[in-house]
Amino acid sequence: QVQLVESGGGLVQTGGSLRLSCAASGRAFSFGVISWFRQAPGKEREFVAALTRRGPSTYYRDSVKGRFTISRENAKDAVNLEMNSLKPEDTAVYYCAVLDGYCTATGCRDRRLYNYWGRGTQVTVTS
Repeated sequence: QVQLVESGGGLVQTGGSLRLSCAASGRAFSFGVISWFRQAPGKEREFVAALTRRGPSTYYRDSVKGRFTISRENAKDAVNLEMNSLKPEDTAVYYCAVLDGYCTATGCRDRRLYNYWGRGTQVTVTS
């Protein structure tokens, strides 16, 4: 059984930073891809960043490139999302997800391919 638990969300001002963590149990880290998605009120869930086990490789949505960094913390069986220079448009519930397989830079953006999801953590950026 795979379990994903997100933490680290909160309220921050524009320009601030947060570090999200996705703690994984079960076989999560044996899967090919662990990613972060986000969903703002009234909007569809969208891809944020992915980390592949093969390579490894990282992929980001354009709007967070240079500001967000996804990384794996093996000692804690966690995948982190370091978020800097936060903007109000980054406000959303952030979810981590695991894909049982592999994906291309384009494929990793498709939420329908992911097999397991956490419950999310709220990030609110005030102006």
